[in-house]
Amino acid sequence: SVRLDVRRVESIKMGNDVVGNRTKIKIVKNKVAPPFKQADVDIMYGEGISREGSLVDIGTEMDIVNKSGAWYSYEGERLGQGRENAKQFLKEHQDIALIIENKIREASNLSTIVAAPNEAEIIAEQEEEEKLLLEIEQ
Repeated sequence: SVRLDVRRVESIKMGNDVVGNRTKIKIVKNKVAPPFKQADVDIMYGEGISREGSLVDIGTEMDIVNKSGAWYSYEGERLGQGRENAKQFLKEHQDIALIIENKIREASNLSTIVAAPNEAEIIAEQEEEEKLLLEIEQ
């Protein structure tokens, strides 16, 4: 059996609107693993737990993402000023988010994720195949 203590730390706002909650989760009781582990996550309304927020937090903690003042950067490329802007950047640039996630997984001795082709790559491959088929038919 497992018992979790889930507490809201603060509200996440975009302007005047509350869009989510910063939440602290603590394992109080666990019979199969050591208890008293903690995790801080962003629970966004209509989205669930924010993957990008976790990438920013863990990446900063492991020195994969650099934080200088309010600016977050990865290998010289600025992700954004403030945590919410960095999260938004990673949401818009999934390729960089995947690279950061793979580096975190490597540093934690976990298996890495192979990048799935995006829609543009799939469409381009289909168009190439169609062109080749047309050339063969002629």
